[in-house]
Amino acid sequence: MQSGARYQAVLDLITTIFENKQPADKIINDYLRARKYIGSKDRRFITEQVWSLIRNRRKLEFDAQSTNPRKIFLIANKNKLEEIFDDSQYSLPPLDEEEKSWLQQENDQPYPDDVEAECPQWLFTKIKNMELCKALNRPAPADFRINFCSRDEALRRLEAEGISATPTPYSPLGIRIDERISTGNCTTYQEGMIEIQDEASQLASLLCDVSPEHKIMDYCCGAGGKSLTLAHILNNKGHILAHDINAKRLEAIKPRLQRLNVKNIELTDIVASTDRDFDRFIIDAPCSGTGTWRRSPDGKFRLSASLLKGLTKTQEKLLNLGAEKTKSGGRLIYITCSILPDEDEEIIDKFLTSHPDFSPVNMKKLWEEKTGLPYPHRSEKYLKMSPLSTGTDGFFICVMQKQ
Repeated sequence: MQSGARYQAVLDLITTIFENKQPADKIINDYLRARKYIGSKDRRFITEQVWSLIRNRRKLEFDAQSTNPRKIFLIANKNKLEEIFDDSQYSLPPLDEEEKSWLQQENDQPYPDDVEAECPQWLFTKIKNMELCKALNRPAPADFRINFCSRDEALRRLEAEGISATPTPYSPLGIRIDERISTGNCTTYQEGMIEIQDEASQLASLLCDVSPEHKIMDYCCGAGGKSLTLAHILNNKGHILAHDINAKRLEAIKPRLQRLNVKNIELTDIVASTDRDFDRFIIDAPCSGTGTWRRSPDGKFRLSASLLKGLTKTQEKLLNLGAEKTKSGGRLIYITCSILPDEDEEIIDKFLTSHPDFSPVNMKKLWEEKTGLPYPHRSEKYLKMSPLSTGTDGFFICVMQKQ
């Protein structure tokens, strides 16, 4: 592709992404899939440019004093105008006089804190942590989990393929690869020895403390990542029910089950009303996803106060359901990939007040039993992980035992 055409593709994509209606990765994938003529180097250039614009969107809007995608694009690339407007067939329409004059102006005002944090103002008011917001705006490394093999064996296999990998610092199941790799060309991945999963999600699965004799429910399992980890922990023994009301999501798990050779997971979109004897009822709660902004920085712009309020109501309902389904002596486990107290501490404190038959398990003791490492959080009532404390996505976990 000629230079101007590549920049036109970037502008096309951010124009759609900045409408805040669909996830950016879906928009990018659909765009490139429909244009198979775009080569691999051009695809890489386009995607890197788009993600950079998303990660710096608030500052660029402030500098441009506009939310117009073309103005944001021009401000970001004001030193590359000759590359952009190269008069090729598919380059952008040339600058008009108003744009030329506007580009010569300088906005020397200091960034407000929420802009510096690259966070919508209403969310920054809730988070109140500049360093955490900045950490969540940096790209995440690629974390993988071992599957029915030892970590040393998986690392040796990756090394034989010329892929440099290291153990994750906390999860005994994890491998971290800092470089970009194609899973389609990675034999270790294709043969089911490793699976993509952030270290925090691996740790959440470990802290469920499952055994083969347990009756286990992974409720709202989504893509099934934690269920698949539990299958590995149990070495394909026992029986795991993976539930989601979305049949398409459940269907998407089936190829993963096959590639990973998992035999002990049953997919279901219903829970029998008589089932009230689960040893482990795991709620992978629908949430804001604020803890995953390293991977999906566009998500912060699709979240609203009304959507958050609806999510917290759903989370309360799910916990009440889980309380009914957990047997005496069993454990109810609540997990989110959120950093917001609305969905984490506040939800749990409210639940425990209304359910005196549940008490939180000591997370420090559980963590040390499962990892053998120092506990990374202050509260022993629940665990919060983040890029600042554990170098992972933002995750919240509370394990509660029924008397």
